[in-house]
Amino acid sequence: MTKKTKLTIETLREEAKQFCIAESKIKNSELYGITDGKAVGTYVEHKFQQQLNSKYIVTIGSSASGIDLPSKDILTDIKVTSIKQPQSSCPYKDAKQKIFGLGYNLLVFVYNKIDNPKTKTTTLHFVSCTFISSERTADYTTTYRLREMIKDKANEEDIVAYLTDKNIPADEITLQNMAKMIMKNPPKQGYLTISNALQWRLQYQRVVSLTKNVSGINKIIDENIEK
Repeated sequence: MTKKTKLTIETLREEAKQFCIAESKIKNSELYGITDGKAVGTYVEHKFQQQLNSKYIVTIGSSASGIDLPSKDILTDIKVTSIKQPQSSCPYKDAKQKIFGLGYNLLVFVYNKIDNPKTKTTTLHFVSCTFISSERTADYTTTYRLREMIKDKANEEDIVAYLTDKNIPADEITLQNMAKMIMKNPPKQGYLTISNALQWRLQYQRVVSLTKNVSGINKIIDENIEK
């Protein structure tokens, strides 16, 4: 029996690639006719976690921890979504996440589900798989505008007015504190679209469509490039 090695970010990305290639070839009867994206997502997450667990020393998160791979050196949540509408939800912790990022990495699997009525099987064809480092997990438009404002010599009041205008979910004192943080430490450019809700709604179309190289965004499987 081969001795398990410790999972690293590098091996996580490599395993994600192998998983996508292998799964895209499987004719799966368990998922045939299932239209519930959450059920498909849970199936993929569990299968990928089992693959990691069989080969590596890895901490698999519980629903209480909220992150699938919660160890400090990995700190990555797995997201699985359909290409028809590449989005998912994630726990809301505080309004700063929209500006400074979620606080952890994301591994985003995007599939096209193809049902075959003749064989009553499903193929999950993975069209995209991306590792997004935590510093790139903020909202694209919000961080873009804030970075532009700082370049244009905006002051704290300008920043507070912008955050208020964008309905960032926080009270006045929190917004003022956030404005101070933004002035002192301008946010990095995020690449998600994050909608305000009781849970954050994360949309990945920008990441899926991305063709340029961006540090902190690693395209593991990308049909935009591979075609």
